[in-house]
Amino acid sequence: MTLKGVLSGYDPDGFFCEIASGDAARHAALAPLVKRLGQMSLRTLEKRAKAVEQELYNLGITFTLYQNGSSIDRILPFDVIPRVLSAQDWDKIERGSIQRVTALNAFLHDVYNDRKVIKDGVVPADLVEKNENYRKQMKGVELRHRNYVQVAGVDVVRGADGEFYVLEDNARTPSGVSYVVENRQLLRRTFPEFFDGIDVRPVLDYGIRLHDALVEIAPESVMDPTVVLLSPGAFNSAYFEHVFLAREMGVPLVQGEDLFVDEDDEVFMKTTMGPKPVHAIYRRINDDFLDPEVFRKDSMLGVPGLMRAYRKGTVAIANAVGTGVADDKAIYAYMPRIIKYYLDEDPILPNVQTNLCREKEGLKYTLDHLEELVVKPVGEAGGYGVVIGPRASKKELDKVRAQLKEDPKNYISQPMISLSVCPTLVDGAIDHRHVDLRPFVVTGRKSWVLPGGLSRVALTKGSLVVNSSQGGGSKDTWVLGG
Repeated sequence: MTLKGVLSGYDPDGFFCEIASGDAARHAALAPLVKRLGQMSLRTLEKRAKAVEQELYNLGITFTLYQNGSSIDRILPFDVIPRVLSAQDWDKIERGSIQRVTALNAFLHDVYNDRKVIKDGVVPADLVEKNENYRKQMKGVELRHRNYVQVAGVDVVRGADGEFYVLEDNARTPSGVSYVVENRQLLRRTFPEFFDGIDVRPVLDYGIRLHDALVEIAPESVMDPTVVLLSPGAFNSAYFEHVFLAREMGVPLVQGEDLFVDEDDEVFMKTTMGPKPVHAIYRRINDDFLDPEVFRKDSMLGVPGLMRAYRKGTVAIANAVGTGVADDKAIYAYMPRIIKYYLDEDPILPNVQTNLCREKEGLKYTLDHLEELVVKPVGEAGGYGVVIGPRASKKELDKVRAQLKEDPKNYISQPMISLSVCPTLVDGAIDHRHVDLRPFVVTGRKSWVLPGGLSRVALTKGSLVVNSSQGGGSKDTWVLGG
């Protein structure tokens, strides 16, 4: 494809790029956007990009970054050049994401009930029982539709071969969907000409879809369930998203002190008109803080007695308590086996090759090839604790080598993937930057995937870390119709 105007000097430097790589069909689908970018001056692009940044501040679209004991509210940097996925790209991502969530739900129901996956030797018992997110209080709890993961974020990367791979599964409280919707609205307001004549699938119905799924998991006997979003409060790093989602669903945003459980183990919300029954809770609070009667006794964030109501079936909680056992990075390594075991299918979206350092062979391989591998702690998120061997100093490698030997069960290793790139406006120029993708899967009776999801971009040249907590930004992600 011939790139003109602001894209004329763009060079993906050998990495896969949706705009610069691929076949004639892909180029034809992208041609209208590329043409419009080619007609735009860099000065105009920068001017409108600054207007977008100012609007982000004005709207309060921020997250809280915690560093060195202090907190900073900052916007998630937004790059105005969209990432575009073809209908064929999306078909594979969509089917693969639904397959993984289906398998995760089957796995979670099994480990808290019959435990066949452990008895049959598919997954080691200690990976489940000694997992810090395993909740024995969930044993024997029957959930409607056997649905544990109502909202999942499947982190997907694209390699040098143009193929998609799953980097990790997020089955607890995946964040970032608010940026997907806001990014689209910002881009439509600021660059309306980008969309002219292009069939881009909508993302603005996410709140309705999520609300419908929560209604579907509420107690079956309730005709008109009341749904609430439970937040730890304004000091949480994702509070903007909590406010956004409550508004999009049209439901009350509550904190623990706004709810109580009565003597019949039913949940109520305090209102100016008196107590109102609550039947489904979309919680953005970790398990440990949900119910001080069962988990942390010192928690002021949760609701005393909530687990009693949950176990009795008078209220639904999304995502279910104890889902964290399924998005552990060690369990991730077993996902191909889990999918085969429950669904008798091969993964549509393959894993990145993963070495389990808890296994003798995996540890030996990791130690022998440390300079070539990416080492990750199994329980961390947000990019924390990750060591990229090819880019690490000798001091960093020596430190992680000692950590591996001291506590091998806490680590996995993977080859460094040559992440795909997208053209990105950085420091007054268009350059390539590495990206990943987080599709969001919403599940009630059935699963639905938000078309596009969150494309996160590593704004530092050469960096592979896209997490917002590590300085990454985001892009509007287009899925083309057809």
